[in-house]
Amino acid sequence: KRFNVHRLLCPTLLSGLHVLGPSDPLIVELGGSVMLPCYVEAPLPLEELEVEWKGADSGTLVHLFQDGESRPEAQNQAYSGRASFFTEEVERGNFSLLLTNLTTKDAGIYNCSVYSQQETGQTSVEIKEIEYLIVTGGHVVSAYVGEDITMNCSVDSHIPPEKLDEVSWKKVDQQIQVLIFLNGEVQPESTHERYADRVELFSREEIQKGNFSFRLKDLRTEDKGQYICEAFFGEFADNTTVEVQQLGFSSMHTGILLLCIIAFVVPVVLGYPAYVSLKRNDNSKRALAVQYTLVCCSNIALCLAFILWGVIEGFLTEAATCSAINLLRILFLFWIAPYLDTFKGMFYSEIWIFLIRMSVLLILEIVCASSSVYIHYDLLDTLDFRKGNGERTVNDLRVILVPFECIFPIGCLVLQISAFCKYNLQTRHRLLIKDFKDLCQLCGCKQASVVSVILAY
Repeated sequence: KRFNVHRLLCPTLLSGLHVLGPSDPLIVELGGSVMLPCYVEAPLPLEELEVEWKGADSGTLVHLFQDGESRPEAQNQAYSGRASFFTEEVERGNFSLLLTNLTTKDAGIYNCSVYSQQETGQTSVEIKEIEYLIVTGGHVVSAYVGEDITMNCSVDSHIPPEKLDEVSWKKVDQQIQVLIFLNGEVQPESTHERYADRVELFSREEIQKGNFSFRLKDLRTEDKGQYICEAFFGEFADNTTVEVQQLGFSSMHTGILLLCIIAFVVPVVLGYPAYVSLKRNDNSKRALAVQYTLVCCSNIALCLAFILWGVIEGFLTEAATCSAINLLRILFLFWIAPYLDTFKGMFYSEIWIFLIRMSVLLILEIVCASSSVYIHYDLLDTLDFRKGNGERTVNDLRVILVPFECIFPIGCLVLQISAFCKYNLQTRHRLLIKDFKDLCQLCGCKQASVVSVILAY
């Protein structure tokens, strides 16, 4: 801790003893240390020497040197362990007092009184101002998504709060600027877009009291993490942290969860009845209702879930894209339905074999992924850290949804091409057999020869 001590000394004469002290008041830092000067012109004998430091206003005994040694048991408890002499300097006439761990109560005038045989002398030292900057208010906040919360930050200083160089709020893990108070004004253009229109300081009257708490509106899951409030003035700086812990689900999050459950349950419940109706070629109203419900219900539920997600988290472009994909899936399913008969014959053979192979590949992939957890430990640790700080482990849901959505139309396209190729091959084969038969009739070849030629072909 730095301290500013003016070394110009002024003598005070009492009964012939010259005691020297500073001519100007001292300016020190809160929590720092300061030396209160007190000298005599010539060394004094330690016998019958007594030096007494007292508070001028209160008369509180700060330190006592008597009979050749300090008397800590005589000093006021408020100065215990904080006030001391330079023992080796006493015999040279230096009775300066070292005062440590300064508090605001230490400001005031101190008298240094020296008694030696029949002579006495005194000087006064004033601690005029104690400079300090203290930031408090660290706490933990738990809330539900969508609620408004208050993050506390109080600044206590020797100068008016509005004259501080800077007071800022940041999200620690991502170093995102949340709010900044600069040159006596809030700087809204410095606020990150994620927090735009969602943060505000308290009134000007509260700021003048040192209250730099701010209100965060419409809490989101990504707001979870640590926030730091920092205050600066010249060489002084201090800070405090506020932690937003695990966020509870709001009613909208519960709605999203229910919609996802519906999107999962409907195919499980209606999948088998729909399969049976297709297998029996059932065209009744009940069968059609099952098919329509199976196609529409899950996709509409997911569409609504993405819309709610966009409202809660604020990713409107992402939510709009994912919702549109789910609605387009309904149209695609109805568009592909008339072509199911095109590859009806191969549905139970090629498709079934294809699904078995895909299942085997999926199992192998799961086994490989499980065995490589140790290899990907850094990645898992990073994802866990991001989750713990409220970051999204997946930056954009479209990165997952769009590639997986492409699997379905590509699969349908492959099946259609396969069915067309198989049908075309069978047609050409039948035409070739017919041509051979006609040729054999013209040439008078035997039926066995025709069969052998066809088999060879």
